[in-house]
Amino acid sequence: MTNNWVDIKNANVVLIMGGNPAEAHPVGFKWVMEAKIRNGAKVMVVDPRFNRSAAVADFYAPIRAGSDGAFLLGVINYLLTHDQIQHEYVRSYTNAPFVVREDFSFHEGLFSGYDAEKRSYDKSSWAYERDAQGYAVVDPTLQNPRCVINLLRQHAARYTPEVVTQLTGTPEKDFLHVCETLAATSAPDLTSTILFALGWTHHTNGTQIIRTAAMIQLLLGNVGMAGGGLNALRGHSNIQGYTDLGLLSLRLPGYMNLPKDSQQTLDNYMQAVVPHADEPGQVNYWHNTPKFFVSLMKTLWGEHATPTNNWGYDWLPKWDRSYDMLAYFEMMHQGKVNGYIAQGFNPLAAMPDKNRIRESLSKLRFLVTMDPLDTETSNFWQNEGTYNDVKPEDIQTEVFRLPASCFAEENGSIVNSARWLQWHFEGAKPPGDAWNDGHIIGTIFTKLRALYAKEGGAYPEPVLNMQWNYRDPEDPTPEEVAKEANGYALADIMDDKGKVVVRRGELLPDFAVMKDDGSTASFCWIFAGSWTQAGNQMARRDNTDTGLGTTPGWAWAWPANRRILYNRASLDVQGRPWDPKRQIIAWDGQRWGGADVPDYPVTSPPNSGVGPYIMHSEGVGLLFAGGDKLVDGPFPEHYEPTETPVLSSALGKTALRNPAARFYADEKPRMGDPAQYPYVATTYSITELFRHWTKHSRINAIMQPEQFVEIGDKLAGKLGINAGDMVRVSSHRGYIEAKAVVTKRLKRLSVMGKDLDQVGVPCHWGFKGAARKGYLANTLTPGIGDANSQTPEFKAFLVNVEKV
Repeated sequence: MTNNWVDIKNANVVLIMGGNPAEAHPVGFKWVMEAKIRNGAKVMVVDPRFNRSAAVADFYAPIRAGSDGAFLLGVINYLLTHDQIQHEYVRSYTNAPFVVREDFSFHEGLFSGYDAEKRSYDKSSWAYERDAQGYAVVDPTLQNPRCVINLLRQHAARYTPEVVTQLTGTPEKDFLHVCETLAATSAPDLTSTILFALGWTHHTNGTQIIRTAAMIQLLLGNVGMAGGGLNALRGHSNIQGYTDLGLLSLRLPGYMNLPKDSQQTLDNYMQAVVPHADEPGQVNYWHNTPKFFVSLMKTLWGEHATPTNNWGYDWLPKWDRSYDMLAYFEMMHQGKVNGYIAQGFNPLAAMPDKNRIRESLSKLRFLVTMDPLDTETSNFWQNEGTYNDVKPEDIQTEVFRLPASCFAEENGSIVNSARWLQWHFEGAKPPGDAWNDGHIIGTIFTKLRALYAKEGGAYPEPVLNMQWNYRDPEDPTPEEVAKEANGYALADIMDDKGKVVVRRGELLPDFAVMKDDGSTASFCWIFAGSWTQAGNQMARRDNTDTGLGTTPGWAWAWPANRRILYNRASLDVQGRPWDPKRQIIAWDGQRWGGADVPDYPVTSPPNSGVGPYIMHSEGVGLLFAGGDKLVDGPFPEHYEPTETPVLSSALGKTALRNPAARFYADEKPRMGDPAQYPYVATTYSITELFRHWTKHSRINAIMQPEQFVEIGDKLAGKLGINAGDMVRVSSHRGYIEAKAVVTKRLKRLSVMGKDLDQVGVPCHWGFKGAARKGYLANTLTPGIGDANSQTPEFKAFLVNVEKV
């Protein structure tokens, strides 16, 4: 989230697309209703289903699952052709005036530099033209045809209302209504906010869908504004914390990159990851990466991390390929993985193509599950709820179940969608022999280290040198870990005048005091300030409103307790608010201050030339994202899902599907075609059940005891299906059987001149829990992911439907 849950109430327009917060985030949805009832906001929902959010919205438009990118690029085209953008904001606060290299091009759905054999791009042409000093060339008049704004105008021009309607199935009048309503918020005193969730991320071009929405908000001048921004509604609290702490395979805590295999020295790594300024005088905050990185290394290896060994850089793993979930399970399927630990994770239920995941797990020597629940994964060898041709005795995998506590049975923090770290307290002791995760991990680590110390190994140094100085090494407390994430001063920290600002041994007050000389340690630099010498900031519960729903005394938000990111962009270059009624920060003649923590150097005066997007080397928001930012294009482009009913493009291009999406050779035969599977299916969640967890709760199971699928009334009539009939939904990977819910919520759409029906598949049931045994919905979904994030494509795939 660029803003926060409460701030939604300040919006004049709320667009809900790629999510269903009334159903999946019912508590947070109150702020949408606040905006609607108290602020007169117009709420619009664009979704394949008329869902619970649509039921209380002012406007609903249907859409074909998997075509969101085309819809949003059509909005960009509308804004540019109708000249309904916030001109001063776009000129001053985006890279619209930046001139792109002459050798950059786009043709037939492909950007310049594409290698068809490697299915990847040489991205060298995705860059700015440079002047003699090496800075990006900028044309403030926007007349240069290679200015970003002109290239974007040309790129988006293909997405006319007629083409958008052909691709999405959204009636043209509905599409134009959404465009017109959003366009009105290009006025400086109006804002729109966009809410999205997994409905956008679960596609092969999900990253680019989200980026298109961010570009719309930049064009409208809505980023940094109260009631504006782009707000990701996380599936559950610690999905945000998961990414913050670097649990993705190629990341380190605080959104730093794990070194590549080609970056064998610290100098190689720093040269690659520390950005050079694209414009003079910009903050370019990632130039502080050495401070954050060395502080992390001091946390990992303590006294063993020294300047002479480059802070233990050699002990960090260096990646030679992606080790995301899809890649790892592919290795597992090939017999290249011996053992797997699933900590709080149920891959049999959560990963795509369940039958293939079962085959992969069957090839392990051992599987360890750490979970408070009896999961499908820990029972994969029973093969329930699916085909009956596998005998458990033929599976070699030995399964170890380690019962863990749930969050309510321990102290700790959760990180919500709004980046708020909120401390919670133990409500009960774990039952039976269950341990909390820290106790399990701590015990495994100390036992392994003892074995390394005793027996040696191929490369014991990273384990033996790891800092593990907890009171009880086998049971680190959440408080110890939280303080370690915040960080400590390892020596007295001085300011520029030689005054001690942090004494040795004290907790860091924020990340601004971090050093790259080994005198500070912090596991996650963005969490610095969450637990200081003043105490646990995450446990604060002061809900005093300092303006526009800003409550800086309630818990703590990263970074720096800031509640609205890029908030300097809420004022013009001279420091005047675009809308005085929404003013969050102000210049008092010496410093920036106000209701929120300024996202800007506090002593840089207005009109200083310092851009408000301080993390970017340009100092501005990016309509064109070059360099190493994205693998599939500096501009977004609509590509069809892996399985699509559209076999020819209304855009007249040859690249129908994402040309940079990763395919495994033996995965292609598992893909279906519309001749066999004529309907588009999408998965979603319901309020009464949460993922695959609460089906273990009897009261939840009573509310939703049995698996169902939603089928439009026209499709049901065509197939002779009545409400309550058992139906079989099949894809090229398997089938599920469930009760039919016949509904008008799924409309028949006209896509590329043909009728198209869609099917809704809730994703909660399985063969464990208190609810009736059912099928895992991911039996149907393809094992392919987003080209950038590798998030599985759960939200658009082909199926057939039959009455059982």
